[in-house]
Amino acid sequence: MYLIHAAILLPIIAGVGIAFMKRLSRSFHLGWAVLTVPLVLFLYFLSLIPQVRDRNLIYETIHWMPSLGINFTIFLDGLSLLLSLLITGIGSLVVLYSIYYMEREQALHRFYLYLLLFMGAMLGVVLSDNMMVLYGFWELTSIASFLLIAFNHSKEASIRGAQKSFLITVFGGFAMLVGFILLYLISGSYSIRETIASLSNIAQDPLFVPALILILIGAFTKSAQFPFHVWLPDAMEAPTPISAYLHSATMVKAGIYIVARFTPIFGGEAVWFWLVSLVGTVTLVYGSLIAIKKTDLKSILAYSTVSQLGLIMSLFGLGSAALHFGNGTESLLYTTATMAGLLHLFNHALFKGSLFMMAGIVDHETGTRDIRKLGGLMAVMPLTFTVALVGTFSMAGLPPFNGFVSKELFFKATLEASELSIFSLETWGIIFPVLAWIGSVMTFIYSLVIVLRTFLGKNKTEIPLEKLHEAPIGMLIPPLVLAAMVLITGIYPDFLSASIIEPAMASVLSPLLAEGERFDVHLYLWHGFTPELWMTLGVIVLGVISYKLLPRWKTVYEEYIPVYTINKFYDSSFRALHRFSKRWTQTYMNGSVRNYLIYIFVFMIGLIGYGFFHATNIEWNFSGYDSFMLYETILLVGLVITALCVPFAKQRLSAVILTGAVGYLVTLFFVLFRAPDLALTQMVVETVSVALFLLCFYHLPELTPKSSKKYKFVNLVISIGVGVVMMLIALAASGTTQLDSISEFYTAESYNLAGGKNIVNVLLVDFRGFDTLLEIMVLGVAALAIYSMINLNLSGKDLGSSHRAHSAADEEASEEKRGISNPESWNSVPLRSNDVFLQMSTKIIVFIILIFALYLFFAGHHQPGGGFISGLVTSAALVLLAIAFNTDTLRRILPVDYRLVIAWGLLISLATAAGSFVLGVPFMSQAFDYFDIPLLGEVELTTAMIFETGVFMAVVGVTMTIILQIGEDR
Repeated sequence: MYLIHAAILLPIIAGVGIAFMKRLSRSFHLGWAVLTVPLVLFLYFLSLIPQVRDRNLIYETIHWMPSLGINFTIFLDGLSLLLSLLITGIGSLVVLYSIYYMEREQALHRFYLYLLLFMGAMLGVVLSDNMMVLYGFWELTSIASFLLIAFNHSKEASIRGAQKSFLITVFGGFAMLVGFILLYLISGSYSIRETIASLSNIAQDPLFVPALILILIGAFTKSAQFPFHVWLPDAMEAPTPISAYLHSATMVKAGIYIVARFTPIFGGEAVWFWLVSLVGTVTLVYGSLIAIKKTDLKSILAYSTVSQLGLIMSLFGLGSAALHFGNGTESLLYTTATMAGLLHLFNHALFKGSLFMMAGIVDHETGTRDIRKLGGLMAVMPLTFTVALVGTFSMAGLPPFNGFVSKELFFKATLEASELSIFSLETWGIIFPVLAWIGSVMTFIYSLVIVLRTFLGKNKTEIPLEKLHEAPIGMLIPPLVLAAMVLITGIYPDFLSASIIEPAMASVLSPLLAEGERFDVHLYLWHGFTPELWMTLGVIVLGVISYKLLPRWKTVYEEYIPVYTINKFYDSSFRALHRFSKRWTQTYMNGSVRNYLIYIFVFMIGLIGYGFFHATNIEWNFSGYDSFMLYETILLVGLVITALCVPFAKQRLSAVILTGAVGYLVTLFFVLFRAPDLALTQMVVETVSVALFLLCFYHLPELTPKSSKKYKFVNLVISIGVGVVMMLIALAASGTTQLDSISEFYTAESYNLAGGKNIVNVLLVDFRGFDTLLEIMVLGVAALAIYSMINLNLSGKDLGSSHRAHSAADEEASEEKRGISNPESWNSVPLRSNDVFLQMSTKIIVFIILIFALYLFFAGHHQPGGGFISGLVTSAALVLLAIAFNTDTLRRILPVDYRLVIAWGLLISLATAAGSFVLGVPFMSQAFDYFDIPLLGEVELTTAMIFETGVFMAVVGVTMTIILQIGEDR
């Protein structure tokens, strides 16, 4: 049960574990530990082939947010199994290859974290049935690939390539997200299976075609289709194992997977057919043309990948024409394209993966990938040459390699398409076989360039031929395995028919099959003397002639193509946009906190005022309020007077004290109105806030009582505007009752459903626990942002160890300088005359506060308290220590990295929230029960307590990270 879910999460969890093994990488290569993950997953998916072949498809659901239609639903069919085998199988070989390619000094813990994160995300993409979950994994692949491409972040080219790939693919992801939402509005479901089932009811909806186009934009950007292809060549700055994995077998196949997965929904539309077919065919020709021009091995392979992805994309476009005929014998005549697309998707992963590894070996041994500086390597690197020969000849479509089988089917599919009488193909159908043949000729030429210029001829490297040698055997095994598979699946392709290709075809063309039916799939190396064979012979003849004459006609590139390129257009547009955004941002981001607050408040006043102006069903409640008691009136008058004194304060200390007084008076109101949880929170927040102001007192701006009248008038108007708007919100909220209040439900059910008598705490950790989870995430991000901003070194100078965690040597030197012999003791802190009482009382009070915090933590489920307020009270105790002694003393007494405390707190809360999946209940569901424990009697145990622990740690970590960073005297 839920094994597929575990298969997706295993790489992600393993990656997090690997991230903590930095020190272990000195004694052994972390790749050996990582290798077990994809290998185990590959064997697992391999064992599922008989089950999927027999149509025993796996469908598992973990309820996440069922009220929104979002569940973690897994669907394993032939298409997702094919991609899963590629992701894990080639992933295993790439990890093995990386063990010998990557050095131990290259931050391997980060490298494998990113790699495993990407692997888990890709599995999530191809196995998710829910579109929203699929989109989440989709963007996670973009993030992971960004980190992998920018792994060598000291190189500007790596940063630029990562940025370009991220911007383009995330743009496409957003477009795809909008397409998913439109599809949901049409069908009422985020499930891909349910949407396919309701196709007859949604195909005529006016939003159907816009959803189609938006989803295709996401697919085209991810699979580097023209004109979105420009990110892929720049992404080759990633280490070679990443290029072999992301950009040949996995990430670039994600867009093709989306096209294949949504073909049953959109395949019958002419717009889908023409967009997918033409974009793919143009990408095929364009990529092959540019590949011939390049001189860097990885650049040639990059554009060849663009070209081959275009070929596969065009095949899925052509194959969608079969869905136009519906479920009938005629539709089965035009399934060749889909079969060819699936086969070439598999074949391309094998031969392109081996070629990228070959390029890495050449670079590793010779120090260059420039084919102008290579040659004659066949004599000293025969195994690498064999890999190159097999890979390039398969890519060129020569027998007996697997690329020949799928290329023959490609030609056959284009010829069949030219004979169709739908979608105006009787007129324009001839363009497909013509462009397919031209693209294949170019593919043949750059395949010859790769193998002949690198391994034949004279040695042009800077290293003498006698000093060159073959790569280590561990680096050779993965490409040799892939090359062997290329040869085996070329000579015996039919063993893929029933096991891999036919189940995948049934997934892509599912509307064509009745229950129990199967496609008749048989693959052969030799099909006889067919038109497509004559097309192949023509490719070989013209390709050889063109290669021989390459120096003569290659000058065309230098004359025309470099001037007008999509890549140059992207770069110039990006630079122009950057300059414009920088100038525009500098006009309003001028460093004035007052200006920023003006922007926020004016926007708030305008937005809410606009809403009030256009609202027609608001009821203002100006009556029915209780009478004021005398002490309430006195408190209110005191609050108003104190607030009015703040703008007239002439000293910073007075302003801080008055602001704190306003907060404490509000706390008294909460006490009077019997809201102890709010009172506790408000009191501690005010205490910590005042302490924060005092710690950074000397960095506060000077008060300017002589400011201009305009300055004061603007402040007055905005202040009154905010006050009026908030008053109107309160009146409207209390007067407008369109819906029944939900408070009665919480009052009646908080104890029955959540086992807690404190309704406020139950709301925070159970009924609305998702809000609390997001809040502590926001707090964590804010704390890390403050930490980064304070430690930001724009000058490039060494600002000292106070910007970083204090090392033992720094602390020792500091202690010697101050004459401190025992840094663990508070008594060693030098006393000033006005510190004696504060420090002596703090040593006692701090323990009282901590005990009170402990009480609040455990009592919170039934009495006022909880993890949030307990964390604030604990932070207040630590802040008191920092004020009474100093931040350095606090660091020595509690040598804790509070950023890690934030991370562990978030992890514990998230793990508790996700733990509900194990019981098959929605995300964030909590459970409780009562147990008889010796001596204690009946005790309530609840999972909310674990969640509260995470909240407690996150709050303490956030507060102390901010306090310690701001409180440090630099």
